[in-house]
Amino acid sequence: MFTVRKERIEFIVKGSKVIGNLFIPEDGKVKKYPAVFIGGPMTSVKEQVTGVYAKSLAELGFITLTIDHRYFGESEGTPRQYEKFPDKLLDIKNALDFLKKRPQVDERFISLVGVCLGAGYVVAAASEISGIYRLAAIAGYYRDTQEMKANNLHDFNSKVSSGKKAREHYESTGKVLYIPAASLNEEAAMQTKDTVDYYTKRAAVQNYENSFAVMSREFFTKFDVQIYAEKVTRPFLMIHSQKALSPHWADRFYNNVKTEKSRLFVESRGQTDFYDSIRIVEECVQHTSKHLSPVKS
Repeated sequence: MFTVRKERIEFIVKGSKVIGNLFIPEDGKVKKYPAVFIGGPMTSVKEQVTGVYAKSLAELGFITLTIDHRYFGESEGTPRQYEKFPDKLLDIKNALDFLKKRPQVDERFISLVGVCLGAGYVVAAASEISGIYRLAAIAGYYRDTQEMKANNLHDFNSKVSSGKKAREHYESTGKVLYIPAASLNEEAAMQTKDTVDYYTKRAAVQNYENSFAVMSREFFTKFDVQIYAEKVTRPFLMIHSQKALSPHWADRFYNNVKTEKSRLFVESRGQTDFYDSIRIVEECVQHTSKHLSPVKS
């Protein structure tokens, strides 16, 4: 187990400052370490689930980076609370560039880990970036927009339309329309009991705002994670549960991955157990660490 030093970092993406936490293992002997960027759920910030995994993996000898994406937390960018997946992918690309410049990082072994929707973001980013060592997805949200449309095309189109109208409203007035990110009592982006409990109680950190820009729906609704399965080219680890989000989507994604892959099922009561249950996090971290550990030729 390594002693870990946390360093506050920043870099610029399209004129906006992105703030992150870099976790650095230290033992006085190792000069270069494998590195991991950890992507998290929609609307989340670096002090929540990604910070938990970042610290735990650093204790096992990885330099880890977690950030507040633009529009969230301490990072700059407007409108606030804007879940726009093309911009999140660009943030990830810049985060990897940041890691490559750190003298302690072994560039041969830079991996991506995603939790919940972060799994979708990192597999999408990996499809556009060369030099990624390995991928791991923990309780991934493998959105299938084709199934969504088939089940309720009116609802799908209505959400996209409401996002577009909210964006146009913002562009003409400068005012952002918001709904809660997590709530059971009103329209919200997340409406399951365990996500509401997590974001409003267990992980209600000062840096987090329980808010979701309605204009996000124009992009978020159309984000299809399934299309990236066949684009996965690096060794891929999936960790999931029958009680996590949409296990049949996880099965579909996994079955369509053509490269080296492995899968682990973990018992959980729901999705957010993967975020802060000590038992589940430890199990996920151990398996993820083994998967990401350098295999030197």
